Amino acid sequence: MLAGASDLMAVILGLLLSSATGYVLAAYHRGDPRSGEAAMKYYLLGALTNAGLVYGAVLLFGLGATTTLAGLAGALPGADSVALVAGTGLMVLGLAFKLGAVPAHAWVPDVAEGAPAPVAAFLTVAPKLGALVALGRLALTLPEADVGWRALVAALAAATMTLGNLAALGQDDVRRLLGWSAVSQSGYGLMAVAALGRSDLAVAALVYFLAAYALANLAAFGVVVELRGRTERSAYAGLARARPILALVLVLGLLSLVGVPPLAGFGAKLLLFGAAVDAGLAWLAVVAVVNSVISLAYYLRVLAPSYFEPLAGPVPVLGRWAGLATLVCGAGVVALGIAAEPLLEPLSVARLLPGSRRDWDDCFPHPRRCVTV
Repeated sequence: MLAGASDLMAVILGLLLSSATGYVLAAYHRGDPRSGEAAMKYYLLGALTNAGLVYGAVLLFGLGATTTLAGLAGALPGADSVALVAGTGLMVLGLAFKLGAVPAHAWVPDVAEGAPAPVAAFLTVAPKLGALVALGRLALTLPEADVGWRALVAALAAATMTLGNLAALGQDDVRRLLGWSAVSQSGYGLMAVAALGRSDLAVAALVYFLAAYALANLAAFGVVVELRGRTERSAYAGLARARPILALVLVLGLLSLVGVPPLAGFGAKLLLFGAAVDAGLAWLAVVAVVNSVISLAYYLRVLAPSYFEPLAGPVPVLGRWAGLATLVCGAGVVALGIAAEPLLEPLSVARLLPGSRRDWDDCFPHPRRCVTV
């Protein structure tokens, strides 16, 4: 619902439904203090930012006299600049919460550590997919000259990826490390949003990045789930000797998040960097390259002991279904990376929103008529 929203009311509804269920899932382990703490942080941040998003939608409705994206695209140019900036800022804040982006990112590492491992995998992937597409659609309806949303999104992208990577460097808890990694990945995704409207690569970069990130992150969390929630970095010592296939999947997932060829993350990062440069945001591409190098350091802190240190102890696993799901995600990381070039052509003609006035009229209120993401 969030990703497919063509109306601010649908954005609000999708955000609230996913948030309310996420709070319950994060607190599922009621007897674990870490789970309770994660759920409370998630809930309190969500209550604040979701309320802000609703207020922002009210402001945009007051300015445009409609909540449809089609109507706002035609009504917002020339509107009161103060109200327009305030409404846009509040909407971006609410969507940043779902993304796990600065300044509403604090819940992500706590949920990754305290929630049940399958829930942590879900909550660090699914909301991000919906929120990034919703933010991209919203950005394309806003008058850039009046709001300056591109500079805002680019600044959030740089701050999010930098904070996420720097915070992950000192983590010895693998799940918390993956949480901060999810924060940094939100920053990379925001690069595609910042390039929308200026680069023909932006939509393709956004869609391909979301697919690559989802597979890689689920593969990494899948290993954690299969290892029955092992969370200390020291517990991964010698994993390649005891469970070589799981260790290989972990390598594929983490190196894909870095952007190492021929994995899916390499094509995603290449498209993101190209879109940023094409949109006149070369400085953001440089920041992203530096951050990608930094991220390699903390991923290797998990991978190196798995291969070069003696086995820490017995390595029990959960079961064949969790293992099979993990293997599928690991294979998907490789397959998507190999298929990057064939996929680029259809993705290059995809659109987040219809491009012409006639397209708008034909599309809304019948979005199934449109060939859009």
